[in-house]
Amino acid sequence: MKYERLTREQLEELHEEFAKFLATQQITKDEWTKIKQEKPKVAEEELDLFSDLVWEGVLNKVEFIEHFSPQQIFLFYFDDQFIHLIGIKVNNPAVDLQTTEGYDWLKQNLMNDDVDLYTSEKPITEDRNKDIFALIKQGARITKGELYLYFERLVHA
Repeated sequence: MKYERLTREQLEELHEEFAKFLATQQITKDEWTKIKQEKPKVAEEELDLFSDLVWEGVLNKVEFIEHFSPQQIFLFYFDDQFIHLIGIKVNNPAVDLQTTEGYDWLKQNLMNDDVDLYTSEKPITEDRNKDIFALIKQGARITKGELYLYFERLVHA
């Protein structure tokens, strides 16, 4: 398996897509029921394959992800060749960026000496989607990029 199996809840949400997936393999509802009962390993393999296909479809569309920790924000943009990073670090342990108060503090104190802004970029490896998935597994979430674009204007002003 390339990524990870979708949760039961995710699979339930995607039950229609899963039915279509099985249909592409000429597996009917009755056959699926029989496979689950008589060949659980085969059923597991089908779930894994479907999960990878779903993840691949989602990850192919990702341009922006972000990750918040108590003192840092990592904003990522993925183009065809590079992973671009804008990092924001707060050198004040009293500020927790994962709270509304801490984030409000950051918005009001961007030019404070306790705030470091930095950028970086690195080439995308052979498997762009695996790079993105690894960051998601570490707690990053997919976004539309508003925060990245905002800070990009500040950093490159």
